[in-house]
Amino acid sequence: MSLFKEHKYLVIRNAISVELANFAFNYFLMKRDATEWMHKNNYVSEYTPGFGTWKDKQVPNTFSCYGDTFMETLMMKVLPVMKKHTDLDVIPTYSYTRAYKKGDVLKRHKDRPSCEISTTLHLGGNPWSIYIDPTGSNNVIDEHKGIHKPNAPKGIKVDLNVGDMLVYSGCELEHWREAFEGDVCVQTFLHYNNIDGQFARNNTFDKRPMLGIPK
Repeated sequence: MSLFKEHKYLVIRNAISVELANFAFNYFLMKRDATEWMHKNNYVSEYTPGFGTWKDKQVPNTFSCYGDTFMETLMMKVLPVMKKHTDLDVIPTYSYTRAYKKGDVLKRHKDRPSCEISTTLHLGGNPWSIYIDPTGSNNVIDEHKGIHKPNAPKGIKVDLNVGDMLVYSGCELEHWREAFEGDVCVQTFLHYNNIDGQFARNNTFDKRPMLGIPK
């Protein structure tokens, strides 16, 4: 049995090369800055899909992008790595990328069905620990307000180097981050479904016609 099947999470060191991670990091920061300029100069509306947004409800005022074409290409690149380490036949659903800033918090939560098998891939910037509760218990009372049961497990702290990837059962294990003390941290979340699981049949590409396009 694979470590993932046994524990429902694992860390893959050097899932991608540092060189590729650095390229993705710089690409996404350029996309953030270019999108900000285009918004301010009315080249595109802030509601135009595909360019990215600062209106993410989970981490407000932080640049985020759903389904970026480069990141979804990256999602396909690590697919063989995912299959090898999880010992599952997985299919991609979608990617989501953020450029975190100082003071950001990711509140304790579980993910939706498209994130059945989730990954957090560290692309660059300051490191930022993620916590994961391997018990699979339900402790969140109000995710948006950050309220959870007082006796909730403290979780396991996971630290990622550039190019490292945490793989976890996003629908089963609560995960969160404490306040970010660095300046910038770019991470992409590459999500998959187990082809033999309950979600895959009706959830190909997160119900999009193909990868690389907005929802």
